[in-house]
Amino acid sequence: MKVKNILVSQPEPADIEKSPYGELCRKYNVKIDFHKFIKIEGISAKEFRLAKGSFQGHTAVILTSRHAVDHFFRMAKELRYEVPDSLKYFCISESTAYYLQKYVQYRKRKIFYGKQNFADLLEVIKKHREEKFLLPSSDIHKQSIFKMLDAEKIDYTKAVIYRTVASNLSHLDLDKYDMMIFFSPAGIQSLKTNFPDYNQGDQLIAAFGKTTAKAIKEAGLRLNIPAPTQSAPSMSMAVEEYLAKLAKMNRKNGRNGQK
Repeated sequence: MKVKNILVSQPEPADIEKSPYGELCRKYNVKIDFHKFIKIEGISAKEFRLAKGSFQGHTAVILTSRHAVDHFFRMAKELRYEVPDSLKYFCISESTAYYLQKYVQYRKRKIFYGKQNFADLLEVIKKHREEKFLLPSSDIHKQSIFKMLDAEKIDYTKAVIYRTVASNLSHLDLDKYDMMIFFSPAGIQSLKTNFPDYNQGDQLIAAFGKTTAKAIKEAGLRLNIPAPTQSAPSMSMAVEEYLAKLAKMNRKNGRNGQK
């Protein structure tokens, strides 16, 4: 078997040549296409109010992504909610914290952040238990985050202010790809929404994360390349491992065929 064309269900990196996927292209002579399988849509202020949502009465906000930042300030504007200068910001990472500069004067705000994952941020949040937190989220936010907050008895309110929906993929010819790579259950749902008659056949599917793997199984599909693993903590490393084994196997078969 040969892998020549790979489809990644995410936007193309800003500098593909310097990304791990660029290295895969050069090293294994593969072509990689990037297409967003999902997109983010804001929930309207009217819909938010109908769901009994409110920004009032909170002293801090937990921001788990740039999407959360953008939609928090969008919703605040639509609700005509004046974000108080005293509001404290707890961000998933330093890069998300710096992204706040798009909306507030960074140096004049109380901003805290974790290293990269929510478990790290929770350690910071636990030091500020007296706050009443607002947690802007999507309709399919990771349940593990809420479970961790609940376990620590943190006073927070979940605010669903944006949703994840399937992109229009009618322009894609899936048959040309030997491998497809997914990163979320929403990506699998988008595949089924856009291609209800999709048949995997010999096509390889790679997936990052346990929830994505579970969604693949529930969709009746076959997972060929899981990540992360002990030897491959990233998706690109897992794909490289597979391509390296495939290349080795093809070379061996080639030598046997010449005998």
